Amino acid sequence: MPRPRTSRLVQYGCGWSAPDGWLNFDASLTLRLERLPLIGRFVCKNARRFPTNVFYGDIVRGLPLTDSSVEKLYCSHILEHLSLDECRTALRESFRVLAPGGTFRLVLPDLEVAIEEYRSAADSQAAHRFLESTMLGTPSREKNLRAFLINWLGGSKHHWMWDYKGLKAELETAGFVRVRRAAFGDSGDPTFATVEDEERWDRSLGIECGKD
Repeated sequence: MPRPRTSRLVQYGCGWSAPDGWLNFDASLTLRLERLPLIGRFVCKNARRFPTNVFYGDIVRGLPLTDSSVEKLYCSHILEHLSLDECRTALRESFRVLAPGGTFRLVLPDLEVAIEEYRSAADSQAAHRFLESTMLGTPSREKNLRAFLINWLGGSKHHWMWDYKGLKAELETAGFVRVRRAAFGDSGDPTFATVEDEERWDRSLGIECGKD
């Protein structure tokens, strides 16, 4: 796969959300298969194919970007799909590519919201809803090749959940400064309006931080 061009605006873990003007990365194996010469056109795991302006890039293994080259960095609902160690690596990599004075905005499920909803419920299905909403539960498991391939090519499972206090501490450990809780559209920078989706911020934890 050719090396993508550099950009001041970078999003990773983008899925199908790939706005123009941003350099959009995703680490899906399905994306890699879709881009294979000849046979890639026959890959049809998802209902639609990845947009052509999405490049393969794994935030854990390292993005193909030079140090301190990104002014605006964004990720939406990706960190919860990483293990604790992987998330810490991803935050260090995010800090590496962000330029001094740059802004990193992220949004992901809010563990605290899920816990409060569970604690305030009195019915017998509260635990079920908690496990479903956090995607930490496994209601059933198929043991066949199809199920194995879906799990291998997918990555929809949540591996580590975060609240504001915990993730703020991890961001500061990675070197970020001015860490604050963020809300949809409150960056004061119209650039982020082209990449943020209000629905993805609903009942979620948003954070904005920077680099000196």
